[in-house]
Amino acid sequence: MMCALEKIRMDTSSFKPLLSSLYGIEEKIFAQQMARYQRLIREFQHLFSPAIPHLFSAPGRTEIGGNHTDHNHGKVLAASINLDTIAVAAPVSDNRITIYSAAYPQPFIVTLNGLEPRTSDYRTTTALIRGIASKFQQLGFRLGGFNACISSEVMAGSGLSSSAAIEILLGTILNALYNENAINLETLAAIGQYAENVYFNKPCGLMDQIACAVGGIVAIDFENPQQPRVEKIEFDFASQNYSVLVVNTGGNHADLTDDYASVPREMKAVAAQLGRQVCRQITREDVLQNIHHLRTTVGDRAVLRALHFFDENERVDRQVAALRAGDFNAFLREVNASGNSSCRWLQNCFTTKNVAEQGVTLALALTENFLTSIGEGACRVHGGGFAGTIQAFLPKRCVDEYTELMESVFKPGCVQVLSIRAVGTIQLQ
Repeated sequence: MMCALEKIRMDTSSFKPLLSSLYGIEEKIFAQQMARYQRLIREFQHLFSPAIPHLFSAPGRTEIGGNHTDHNHGKVLAASINLDTIAVAAPVSDNRITIYSAAYPQPFIVTLNGLEPRTSDYRTTTALIRGIASKFQQLGFRLGGFNACISSEVMAGSGLSSSAAIEILLGTILNALYNENAINLETLAAIGQYAENVYFNKPCGLMDQIACAVGGIVAIDFENPQQPRVEKIEFDFASQNYSVLVVNTGGNHADLTDDYASVPREMKAVAAQLGRQVCRQITREDVLQNIHHLRTTVGDRAVLRALHFFDENERVDRQVAALRAGDFNAFLREVNASGNSSCRWLQNCFTTKNVAEQGVTLALALTENFLTSIGEGACRVHGGGFAGTIQAFLPKRCVDEYTELMESVFKPGCVQVLSIRAVGTIQLQ
């Protein structure tokens, strides 16, 4: 039987369009990705049987609008990116999932007759495997064992949803191998969120998983968080000759749990004073009419964060409208406005526990100066904030100069150049 690797080598002409849809059309990138898949197939066939495996890819994601709104039932705009987690997998009959990852020396092994949560698994890939399998079982989907080798370009801690990419990848494998790809993407996303919340022990919304599953640019409305409205926005980002960049400014996330938790808590505190549970259930006018009472009961920062929520929701709508109209400059203006609001009103660019360390704010200041010098582009804090990454939209001709600047201030390799991937999770045929 001819192995999968030989088939790929012989049929690059048909494989190339598929890889190009995931990673772009540059010959160098295509060659790198072909080599990446071939290495993983060789590893799989060395570790497991010579059976022809299946190939899978799930992308990371970047948030481009709606900073800290989903937890109060707001709106977000996100996009899948060209960095992904891939797998070579094949079904087995021994009721066990075995996964080798290039990042770990030992395999992750989960037996499917023991799927209860285990505290010893918290924050591990084993927890995600067990959680995904458990939810498949709870929902009545078919479940079975498989062997897999995985490789990820979505690095942990990058703010690009490495855990969500793995969750969606695992769900896609089980969907393909045992459920004839009948499970819809929104359900796969909810399964991933369940695994992260209950088994990985990390509270998160559903934005990351939806963006990784659906792919492209997606607008998500969490007014009903159990059934969010998801709309894919058709826009040819590649035609703009722009790159999306994230800059890792460093900083320690370990002591920031209280900072992250304070954002939804304070927004909900404002809503509670007005007899509601979340900010989506109140209006800007409600806050302004009761501002004196709110200032004394929940404080000024909570009021500012609620006002950010209302404006950010409207910004997402304007971003979507601009993309639909093909007005990229208007879209970039809204990206800048989101960044300004996050910094001044939401206040998630540095922690008050250590005001001497403000890497995110410094990176934004340097980027704004750079954008002023070239007369175009946009930037904003990326993701949860307080430390970590910023996002910049830059014309491609300026990427090298900008990268040199940021790496001279932070560290070599701190800048990741991304592109928007039009395809979400996928089984490669």
